[in-house]
Amino acid sequence: MLPCMTTEQHESFEVPTTGTLADIVAIIASAKARGGQEALERHITNALPEATADEVREAAEVATEVIESVPIFLARARQEAETRGLNSVVVPLLEHTERYYLQPIDLIPEMTQGLAGLLDDSYLVIRMLQNLERGPHNFLDWDLDYPIRFLQRLIGGRISERLDHMAMDAMEEVSGELSDLWLRISHDA
Repeated sequence: MLPCMTTEQHESFEVPTTGTLADIVAIIASAKARGGQEALERHITNALPEATADEVREAAEVATEVIESVPIFLARARQEAETRGLNSVVVPLLEHTERYYLQPIDLIPEMTQGLAGLLDDSYLVIRMLQNLERGPHNFLDWDLDYPIRFLQRLIGGRISERLDHMAMDAMEEVSGELSDLWLRISHDA
């Protein structure tokens, strides 16, 4: 169980079986079926050359758990946005990360890298959720520092920096769109 979620939060939440989240679940299953665990362990061995074989296996298990939790994270974030009336702000950000997850070719392509190719996608989702946590009020009230640091070690500083910029750019874009919308609405009044 990831330290950012309680067992009750993880077990009590179901991912929708249709739509984008179902597509993400299918991508994860496909990556696992294409030699995913072995490819992930090879990636971790390269990323963490000082790790023992046991440490590599353990890191692969944690990485798999993080990857498999992404649909739950996204579904829970959508639910929270709906509950708080924040759909206009949160949903465009989630859609941005979901589109990245659904792209077959990205910074680490899952088409050729299997589960290792979903590390960057998962990092972007969790970074976006972490950015939402930095608002004036807790959004999901999850500690996302551990999964971010863990994934950052596996994908490297260069890729994580690019993904951090993508997350900030998406937030700025949504902020600009909301400002423009507010201006249009206020002029009509």
